[in-house]
Amino acid sequence: MAARQAKAVDTVANLEQQLTQLKAQLAKARVAQAADAQKNVTALTKDAAKAVASLKAAQTKLAAAAKKKTPAAAKQTAAAKADAAKAKQAADAAKKVVAEAKKELAGIKSANRLASAHDRASAKAAAAVAKRLKAAAKKAAAKQKLVDRKAAAKAKLAAKKVALREKAAAKKAALRARATAKKEAAKQKAADRKAALKAKTAAKKATVRTKAPVARKAAAPKAAATTTAPAAKKPVARKPAVRKPAAAKAAPAAAVAAKAPAKRGRKPKAAVAAAPQA
Repeated sequence: MAARQAKAVDTVANLEQQLTQLKAQLAKARVAQAADAQKNVTALTKDAAKAVASLKAAQTKLAAAAKKKTPAAAKQTAAAKADAAKAKQAADAAKKVVAEAKKELAGIKSANRLASAHDRASAKAAAAVAKRLKAAAKKAAAKQKLVDRKAAAKAKLAAKKVALREKAAAKKAALRARATAKKEAAKQKAADRKAALKAKTAAKKATVRTKAPVARKAAAPKAAATTTAPAAKKPVARKPAVRKPAAAKAAPAAAVAAKAPAKRGRKPKAAVAAAPQA
């Protein structure tokens, strides 16, 4: 489309250039035509002047022959009359040709004046049209500049809005990510705490399970010693502050505590009471 339009513009420009050249050639041809017509009129005028001079000479000769009253003079007069008539005919023809040439020259000059006036009017109109076109182009350029400026401002504002929107979205995403990370950290912390509590509870249960059989084994010899022989006090010799009846009472309690299932997260009372004695 652009190539075709450029080709059309080139064709118009070429034709306008050719038209300008033809106008220049036409003006030169008109000037040459007028000059040739003027030369022709001058030459014909000279010929007419010669014919008029010949006519005058013939008339003078006729007048001189007419003054003579001899028979030979009558013949000369007749010949002079014939020459004068021929000279007059030639002079009239020459005058007629000069008149026609002058008329043609006047027509050429009139046509040239009209063409010159037309060219001046055309040039003036073309200058006015060019001025209007230049003003219109200037106005269109200013309008286009304003449109471009508005479009640039609109694009800048749109880009600014997009940037602000993206910034707000990034801020929201960052806040969301931070909140998510905080939640995940809190969940992880709670899970770690639960796991720690579970591990602690399991450790306590394991401790209770390991201590309960030892308490039972330690309580059984003590109970046998109180019933059979008083000499079985050697294990208690290390701890003189512990009383035998208390140990005897603690043995059944420890056995009951070992038999009963321990509650989750809490130590059995018998195991807690038996732990210092052991």
